[in-house]
Amino acid sequence: MLFRKQKRKRLQVQPLPERWIPILEENVGPWKGLSEEEQQRLSGLIQVFLAEKNFEGLRGLKITEEIQVTIAAQACLLLLGIPHEYYRNVRSVLVYPSTVIAPRRERSSFDPSTQPVEAEVPILGQAIQHGPVILVWDAALRDSRHPHSGHNVIYHEFAHKLDMLDGSVDGTPPLRDREEYQDYIHTCQEEFQRLQAELSRGQRSFLDEYASTNAAEFFAVATEQFFEQPRRMQQQAPNLYRVLKEYYQQDPLLRD
Repeated sequence: MLFRKQKRKRLQVQPLPERWIPILEENVGPWKGLSEEEQQRLSGLIQVFLAEKNFEGLRGLKITEEIQVTIAAQACLLLLGIPHEYYRNVRSVLVYPSTVIAPRRERSSFDPSTQPVEAEVPILGQAIQHGPVILVWDAALRDSRHPHSGHNVIYHEFAHKLDMLDGSVDGTPPLRDREEYQDYIHTCQEEFQRLQAELSRGQRSFLDEYASTNAAEFFAVATEQFFEQPRRMQQQAPNLYRVLKEYYQQDPLLRD
């Protein structure tokens, strides 16, 4: 443990390799909007992440620095303001070149349903509890290069991993105290129910309808929206924006 801490400290202060800068500027939309201090912190997070996580390309995909840096930077952006242990529940990142079929995943959330999610369907990513993060590279790259689209599979799957840190997949990541839990759960339940009601009336929501699947997906989709289209979320659901800002300890509006 002491050796790991010392190694992390060394990595945190190492300068970012110059060859990574073009990757970050082209593929990681928020990078240019970060302050110098935030860029330095994110650089350290990226280097620790890449030193500790195993990347594996599947179906013939060769893992390149672009793949590693692009994924690591956006995964670590979620950690920038919160206490963390470098995604201790992620040891491996499995990367496919294009869409894959994944097995169904059980529901668990403030949605009371206990029915399983629909059977095997094409996916762009998946976070396995006690297992790896799976990503599809062509989708991840597309999302990364269009940072205001409202969709980002890297944010989505690593948000699931934050949710899983307390042992459950319920849309509620570890929070600081009981008061924050109560505020967070009340706000998210309210917005979740509003989304379901809007969809049942045939109305469109600022959130992708996949957020209505269950509470875990609501948190992951809301995280995408928070970082990708913060102004829209702040206008459409100011309380949801507020609780996510309090959790992530970041205000993406300042970079928008």
